[in-house]
Amino acid sequence: MLALRRRGPRDEHLMIGPLIAWAARIEAGIAPPLRWGLLGVLGLLVLGAIAGVALPLLKPGKDYRELRQRVWSWWVMAALIAGALVAGWQATLVLFMVISFLALREFLSLAPLRREDRLVILLSYLIIIPSYGVLFLDRYGIYLVVIPVWAFLVIPFLMACIGQTRAYLTTAATFHWGLMTCVFNLGFAAYLSRAPLVQAPEAGGAGLLFFLLLVTELNDVAQYVWGKLFGRHKIIPKVSPNKTWEGFLGGWITTGLVIWFLGPMFTPMRGIGLATLAFGLPVAGFAGDVTMSAVKRDLGVKDTSHFIPGHGGVLDRADSLTFTAPLFFHLLLFFNMGQQPWP
Repeated sequence: MLALRRRGPRDEHLMIGPLIAWAARIEAGIAPPLRWGLLGVLGLLVLGAIAGVALPLLKPGKDYRELRQRVWSWWVMAALIAGALVAGWQATLVLFMVISFLALREFLSLAPLRREDRLVILLSYLIIIPSYGVLFLDRYGIYLVVIPVWAFLVIPFLMACIGQTRAYLTTAATFHWGLMTCVFNLGFAAYLSRAPLVQAPEAGGAGLLFFLLLVTELNDVAQYVWGKLFGRHKIIPKVSPNKTWEGFLGGWITTGLVIWFLGPMFTPMRGIGLATLAFGLPVAGFAGDVTMSAVKRDLGVKDTSHFIPGHGGVLDRADSLTFTAPLFFHLLLFFNMGQQPWP
């Protein structure tokens, strides 16, 4: 029987050496814009954590638990996304496949479905696999028809085969809307990570996705902050009573300026293409938020779940992205990448 040997300095050196080399290879593979962008996000998170500790001391008497929950949830979400971006497009696709599953699960758990819909619910979850599978295989043309065409045809047919005719159109539309929103639209964001360096020379596919996530979340925050500071006139009071014209316009201008000045660092877009993105993406983010608010109001809920402390559900956090991702992807395609995304 072999005796156990105490680990010495030489053993530790042999273990640490490959780890340092591995970390150095990863760090060298991160494009400078992405590296600076991640450091900037880290700085904002540190400031948020400091605010969560300092505010109770400076202004006691108020409840800051939700703020602290939001900040720490942002730490977790940022760590997951940054880790996936650094690890490569495969890890990014896996992460977004999980996000799509969680978002679809939240949506279907709230939708007015019945016991006889269980088989179709299972099929809806299974569709996530081939949908992201064709992105792994880099088959963009097939991705475009998996959900919009084949899921659109197969789900109503399956419902007819099991004799489900009560509220047939409403139920079929509910399934298709959920798949389009939670899987198909979010897939465009994930697919950005596969863009080769020749198509995105500034920061690569990871930089494209980072920039999309950055400006989408910035738009949400900016609209909220401007609305809180100067909001007076309601924009869509029957759907989202807290949203104001001042918040919408302030967030629109703020996000548009950030896109215009930072866009050349992360994307190949210039001129009219970048101006179109700066003009359209804040509007798309607002549209995604309001559309999901209308869905939740129809279902009689405030949040899609309590999965993310301080934020609500995954779909609450990704609602704007479901609209900005396809817009960003197709503007890139139209202005800079030709008819096919990445050959």
